Amino acid sequence: MFAYRIDRRSGVATYVQLVQQTKQALRLGLLEPGDKLPTAREVVEATAINPNTVLKAYRELEREGLVEARRGLGTFVTKSLGSAPADSPLHGELSRWAERARAAGLERDDVAALFTAVLEEQFTQQPTDRPTRPKRTAKGDPA
Repeated sequence: MFAYRIDRRSGVATYVQLVQQTKQALRLGLLEPGDKLPTAREVVEATAINPNTVLKAYRELEREGLVEARRGLGTFVTKSLGSAPADSPLHGELSRWAERARAAGLERDDVAALFTAVLEEQFTQQPTDRPTRPKRTAKGDPA
């Protein structure tokens, strides 16, 4: 069964951590449509957080159309995200890279900052290569 881990030092709201971890599990294929999320009681027992925090996270996931609460049965995944399975060859490459970064003395936050910077470089929208219209003068004639 899927389990949540709370980082109390991260500065990220607890319910947001639950939402983010659920989405990550959906992207990696660790959770799939039809899977049941842990009950609020199970999450509270495992993480020592307030039950209302779990319910807030589950409501957010439901609002986003990712899960569905079924009265008396639990909360179930209704939608998958992404296509990066945990057993992807890229996972192994990234794991080895993280090991090298750690061996080089980088802290977790340093690695996260570096990785985020590379993501921004690689996934920022590039300007389109469509032709531009000729500029017009005040009279409306092409310049």
